[in-house]
Amino acid sequence: VAYVTSESNHIFISTNLLSSIENKTNKGKKMEYSIFITGAAQGIGAATARLFYQAGYKVGLYDIQLEAVQALAHELGERAKAGQLDVSNYQQWQSALHDFHAWAGTLNILVNNAGILYSGAFEKTEIQAHHRTIDINIKGVLNGCHAALPFLKQADFARVINLSSASAIYGQADLISYSASKFAVRGITEGLDVEWRKYKIRVFDIMPLFVHTNMVHNMDAGSIQNMGVNLTAEDVAQNIFKMSQQKNNPLTATHHPVGLKAQFMFKLSGMSPQFINRWTNILLSHRNE
Repeated sequence: VAYVTSESNHIFISTNLLSSIENKTNKGKKMEYSIFITGAAQGIGAATARLFYQAGYKVGLYDIQLEAVQALAHELGERAKAGQLDVSNYQQWQSALHDFHAWAGTLNILVNNAGILYSGAFEKTEIQAHHRTIDINIKGVLNGCHAALPFLKQADFARVINLSSASAIYGQADLISYSASKFAVRGITEGLDVEWRKYKIRVFDIMPLFVHTNMVHNMDAGSIQNMGVNLTAEDVAQNIFKMSQQKNNPLTATHHPVGLKAQFMFKLSGMSPQFINRWTNILLSHRNE
């Protein structure tokens, strides 16, 4: 079974973040900015759309589920535009970005959020499911970055934010192709963040652990039993917003683990010997039968 992210009807914004939004919005400039979000029908994508809309952005809502993003666009208002997009299809990307740019007048932020997850033993998962994970989670990000670059280069401020995962810190049992796809996203992000310096475009990734969305419902993996689910879609959306505001500071990190557990695991993986990382993940993936 494939799981996609779900969405909450309300978003709660911290006082500090709300102050940041208001300060930037009151300057007037951010009111003209735009964001293009994939997988925007629900979950992290929908939470991100609500947050940026509240901040005054023109918001592009794109998903394979057209009716869902149309309903969200109607809910948000006139600064929201919905469209259908299969991220594995490059031609659909080109068409969607052209239409969005013509409507918004600019493309400042691309959020590659669309993704799927299959869980369970590697050999018990159909090979077609593994291939579909690669098509959406990896090719979708490659397609989006490649097709969006001509539009991002035209903007006076441009950022790309890719949804990676804490599963890209160390390969995860029972989540093999998903974990591998997020390692690929991590690599794409690192490479483009260096390569696109010449265009003054920063490329970041967000690395949350498990998030309260449909993606983790009925997940068949020992790691979720042991780690739990402590993040909301709104938590991740707030991190996306914070990263989208980062200036061209060479000290700003490319990767951004979300939540204390993910941050600890990310730092530990960089300091520990490989055998420690391996045994830590053996313990974390142990099934409580």
